Amino acid sequence: MPGVLVGLEAAADAGVFQLREDLALVQTVDFFTPIVDDPYDFGRIAATNSLSDVYVMGGKPITALNIACYPAKGDPEVLAAILNGGIDQAAAAGVAVIGGHTVDDPEIKFGLAVTGVVHPQQIVHNHTAKVGDALVLTKPLGTGILSTAVKRGLLSGDGIRHLTQSMLQLNRAASEAMIAVGVHAATDITGFGLLGHAYEMASASGVTFRFDANAVPLLPEVLHFAEQGCVPAGNRNNWEFVKDHVTIREGIDPLLLKILHDPQTAGGLLVSLAPKKVDEYVLQLAAHGVQARQIGEVLPKGAVAVIVD
Repeated sequence: MPGVLVGLEAAADAGVFQLREDLALVQTVDFFTPIVDDPYDFGRIAATNSLSDVYVMGGKPITALNIACYPAKGDPEVLAAILNGGIDQAAAAGVAVIGGHTVDDPEIKFGLAVTGVVHPQQIVHNHTAKVGDALVLTKPLGTGILSTAVKRGLLSGDGIRHLTQSMLQLNRAASEAMIAVGVHAATDITGFGLLGHAYEMASASGVTFRFDANAVPLLPEVLHFAEQGCVPAGNRNNWEFVKDHVTIREGIDPLLLKILHDPQTAGGLLVSLAPKKVDEYVLQLAAHGVQARQIGEVLPKGAVAVIVD
């Protein structure tokens, strides 16, 4: 269809529609069930997660609509806390929540439909990684496993704070910095986990990604809770999705492998950029309190899309 720059045919993070020569809309929607006990924090995390798909495309989110599922006989104060959390987090990102829709559902769900803007010539795609690029991850992994530990009442107060802080970190700084240094490609790490999203990105780019497993940053205690069996159902599904497209070096800790395909909520960006730009990118993010780290490189296309060394 005329005007559609990024649509259904691509495994992109958001859709893009051109309005004029210098302006395009970036649109996305995401919502999910609670992953922390505090309803206000749940609202903030859901908003952070929804905004990420605009940031990773190089866009600036400007407006959002609430999407909520809530039981008709549920506590209205809990629903208000969820909605207020979403509104406050959106406001912190400079995004106006201008409406929404709620339906009666016994299972609580919340998220945002987000609209952003981007210059048509400055869209960041997930299919343009280049051979020789460095791969940088902007957040540690493990939110799926730790959220499962929360649901089982096993994570300490400090652990919950670390988990929540990670999921509340907006990807705005990571987006702005990658544009500033000249990123080649990017995706955000969410439901398919690092390996799943890396597989999509590498396949679409016609290259192979190689990760240094020991370089991948992890949230505190995630290895411990993986060993305790706090693994979400999506973890197994993610492995089934990627297992035929990944080569794992002999000796990789099976627990670490579970974390590499752990489904993430409000995860970081996986950024593909020239090696000479890595230090500049990492330093820019450090100035905003974001601890980015190089975790791999882009190789010519091989027998598989992803190699874990």
